[in-house]
This record gives sequence, structure tokens and C-alpha cells, in this order.
Amino acid sequence: MAPGLYLVATPIGNARDITLRALDMLASADVLAAEDTRTLRRLMDLHGVPVADRPLLAYHEHNGAKMRPRILAEIAAGKSVLYASEAGTPMISDPGFDLARAVRAEGLAVTTAPGVSAVVTALTLASLPTDRFLFAGFLPNAQGARKTALRGLSAVEATLAFYESPRRVGAMLADAEEVLGDRPAAVCRELTKRFEEVRQGSLSDLADYYAENPPKGEIVVLIGKGDSGTVRELDLEQEVNKALETMSVRDAADYVSTRFGVKRRPVYQLAMRLSGRDE
Repeated sequence: MAPGLYLVATPIGNARDITLRALDMLASADVLAAEDTRTLRRLMDLHGVPVADRPLLAYHEHNGAKMRPRILAEIAAGKSVLYASEAGTPMISDPGFDLARAVRAEGLAVTTAPGVSAVVTALTLASLPTDRFLFAGFLPNAQGARKTALRGLSAVEATLAFYESPRRVGAMLADAEEVLGDRPAAVCRELTKRFEEVRQGSLSDLADYYAENPPKGEIVVLIGKGDSGTVRELDLEQEVNKALETMSVRDAADYVSTRFGVKRRPVYQLAMRLSGRDE
């Protein structure tokens, strides 16, 4: 292998979901680096690829600043360095981003052996539109910040994809229903593993289910795009009246138009009328 950084996608569950090219790279690289060295070593053992006497370096979010200079030095010295995330495609919610950027900044080569990704796997199974989608990673843990982040995504005309902790998925779904409206959604759990599950429904139905049945495992949440054409005037009127209880006319119009993904001016006019004020 020529000198450079080789990003290798690894299985998210089923160990056989690895490409032949990735196995070739694992066998040939001069230096191995991984988000979790134990996971990579087990994967290599399963496929009969020996580590032998090659360096196997841990590279993760807590030691990246310390390890990057060593990896850059190895490549500059003519070595091929392979980096594998713990599961899935490097760079997708993964500390490999800073490593690849640093390697490119030094004018050194970066390439990849593409493969499985949890978000793409979920999109193939969830029966939600895939012509346009936005991967938003993990939402903030705190409810207020999470709702703010969701409001920022409310007008996106695409399927929204998130990674989420099983401990927070019920609360996240409830917040999403409150901010985005009761959209179609899917919760994809333990993809490619023994207990793989894809549960579909409205955000409210899924929020109720997971509030009563806390899940386990790795989770991807997909939320369908809003359909402003089907928003009923009665729904808007109810939401505007509710918002006016605690907000000004201007703020209520901003909040409701964002939540339902509709134009602000008609909502503002509705808020003016319901508040008893003239425009």
C-alpha cells in the first residue's frame, strides 16, 4: 500500500458485513489505528487477519490531539496507516474527522474503503422518502437545547436522521412531536444484529410506546418531512391560541409557522385576528 491514511468502514453488527477490499487493507497496512483497538482486533481475528508485529494504535476523541502527530509522522515517513471506527463508516459521527482533516492539511494522501453505515442502513429499511435526507447526528442531551435544535430543522424538506441513546429516545420523540408536529417516523434498533427491529408510526405513537418500553441497543431515529399542504386551518388556530397564552403575537407567529413548516405571514395574520388586534 502506498503511503497515506486509509479509512476503513467496519460492520455495525454482523461481522460478515465487511468488504473484501477492507480485508485486503487490514492485512496490508503498515500501521493500524482504531477508535477501539479491542473491537478491531476481534474483527480481524474473526476474519483470520493477523495483527502480527504491526503497531495497533488507539485513536479516539480523548487522545486525538496526542496521537495525530505520531500518525502524521508515520505517513510522512512512507508508511500506510489504516484507521477504523468502532463500527460503521469513519467520519460519520466519528473522531476520524479531525485525523483525516489533519492528514489532508499536510498534503498527504487520504482514501477510503467504503462500507456499511448505520444511517444509510436505517434509511433502506424505514419506508420513509430517501430522495432527500439530512443526517443531524446526536441531538443535545438537555431538553431545552434539544428543542432548539429541532426547531432549526423544522423547515428542512427532507427526511431527518438522528443517532440517539436508548435512555433518551422516548423523550426525544416526544420533543420532536411537540416541535415538528406529528410526523411519520421510524425507530431502527440493533441494525444487522440478532435483535434487529424497525418500528414505524407517528411521532406521538412512538413516543408513547418507548415511554412505556425503554429500548436497548444502538438506535437510529428517522423523521419524515413536514407536509405543509395538509396542515388544517383548525390545527393552526388551536396552536396559535395556545401559543398566545404565553407569547406575543410576533413570537407566536414565529413559533407556529416554524413548527408546521408554513409561511409566516398567514400565521401572523391569524395571530393578529385571534388576539383581537388589527394588523
